[in-house]
Amino acid sequence: MLNLRYIFRLIGAFVSRFKILLFLGAGIGILFFFLLRFLIPALDFAQTVKIGQTGRYTAGTLPNEILKLIGNGLTKIDPDGSVVPDLAASWETTDRGKTWTFILKDEIYWQDGGKVTSNTINYQFTDVTIERPDDKTIVFKLQNTYSAFPSVVSKPTFKSGLLGTGEWKVDKISLNGSTVEELNLISEKNGNLVYKFYPTEERTKVAFELGEIDKIEDMFSTSPFDTWPKVKISNLTNMGEYVAVFYNTQDNFLQEKNLRQALSYAINKEALGGIRAISPVSIDSWAYNPQVKPYDYDPKKAKEMVDEYKVANKFTDLTVNIATPVLLLEKAELIAKDWQAAGVNVNVQVVTAIPADFQAFLAILDTPDDPDQYSIWHSTQEATNITRYENPRIDKLLEDGRSEIDLASRRRIYLDFQRFLVEDSPAAFLYYPATYTVSRR
Repeated sequence: MLNLRYIFRLIGAFVSRFKILLFLGAGIGILFFFLLRFLIPALDFAQTVKIGQTGRYTAGTLPNEILKLIGNGLTKIDPDGSVVPDLAASWETTDRGKTWTFILKDEIYWQDGGKVTSNTINYQFTDVTIERPDDKTIVFKLQNTYSAFPSVVSKPTFKSGLLGTGEWKVDKISLNGSTVEELNLISEKNGNLVYKFYPTEERTKVAFELGEIDKIEDMFSTSPFDTWPKVKISNLTNMGEYVAVFYNTQDNFLQEKNLRQALSYAINKEALGGIRAISPVSIDSWAYNPQVKPYDYDPKKAKEMVDEYKVANKFTDLTVNIATPVLLLEKAELIAKDWQAAGVNVNVQVVTAIPADFQAFLAILDTPDDPDQYSIWHSTQEATNITRYENPRIDKLLEDGRSEIDLASRRRIYLDFQRFLVEDSPAAFLYYPATYTVSRR
């Protein structure tokens, strides 16, 4: 008891002597606790995320998803393909769709603090005259009517040095010649993004394995990361592109519509994965036609049509070569088996670019934001009409679609375009591909 009483007296003497310091220390401790609890979440500890992307790009050809982080266009595209205002508050067309006038929103600024005016909007188009009658008005004068023009100016616009109007600002860009190797973006709200670009998906995967990057975007294969324990994999079906077999409609064999249709029926689309595509227009588009001929898998019908073609043309043997990038090689081999089951001999060829001359070509193609597909299917477009397709009815529909201003009328035109194109089968539309994002947990 004496020892315990002594200890209490000692503590009391200590508190009496140093009570001011003790109370001050306790107050500071309580204040520090509340500062930690309420202020730290508001502090900006900039996090840097290193993202790997596959592809070779210049500063002017960076992926649109990245450009949209940095800047804005006069317009932007809604998920259904509709065009809505962005930097522009409104627009109108005159002269039967040859003149487009855009009025800018008030109080919008570039990332350097300068105000966005018509004189600082820097679009450059061939065969388009641009006028700027005042700071808020920009007028585009086209040589021909083009009803899809508002979707064209959804592309982000920049001042020199990729200076834009978006949340993310270019801090540094590293080039090898004209090729972008690394792009550093900074945001006042969300830290830093570092994009690193690699020539192949395999090289991008190696960079992830070595710790050069924290995330890979837009991968077509999850291997080998699907077995890694501390990796998160998410997938997204991209309705903005589709996988199809494009037929050379000038080929000695494939110029026959019945043979093209037979090959389309022969393909087991469900075995290829992805969400089924039946048309070159996105399933999300305001102009999409769900009523086209679907060419559902029908191996019996396919074999009958192939046999009829052989008899009519006095062939005992029929061989079709299908070219494909290595990315789609597995799918091409599945298609080859389906065609062989229908009575067609098949050779699969791996290519690194669109062949100058092919019979069938398995590829991924972007779908335009607007349903105008003049460059892909019109008979005059030799450089981009890879199927060499010629059809006066399709030509007329494509011409009408880009010259018609009324949206309801345009929709009717593109519904017909899809119906007649798919019936003629210059391509077998297969599926919308899934892409994957891999990141560390």
